[in-house]
Amino acid sequence: MSEFLKLASWSERRVSFSHYRTKDQDEVGVVIEDRRGVVGIEVKASATAPQDFRGLRQLQEGVRDRFVRGLVLHDHHRVTPFGEKLQAASLSILWSM
Repeated sequence: MSEFLKLASWSERRVSFSHYRTKDQDEVGVVIEDRRGVVGIEVKASATAPQDFRGLRQLQEGVRDRFVRGLVLHDHHRVTPFGEKLQAASLSILWSM
């Protein structure tokens, strides 16, 4: 979370950060929201899809049209799609955005 806060401090965009959890304990570790929409991010040592996307899919259903993207960041070198607006990607993508 501290890396996300650091990156946001360099940006001219105003964003808010939160955490998402359902009554069934599905969660999204970092939810970033601004006027354009909502991005959900999970950080994992390795992607174990599809269970890593459960919380992201529920967030996507909950915010509907405001959902911009859901990411599972892990230690792999490529971007892999897991559905509409859902991807697994290398953690290093944070420093190339």
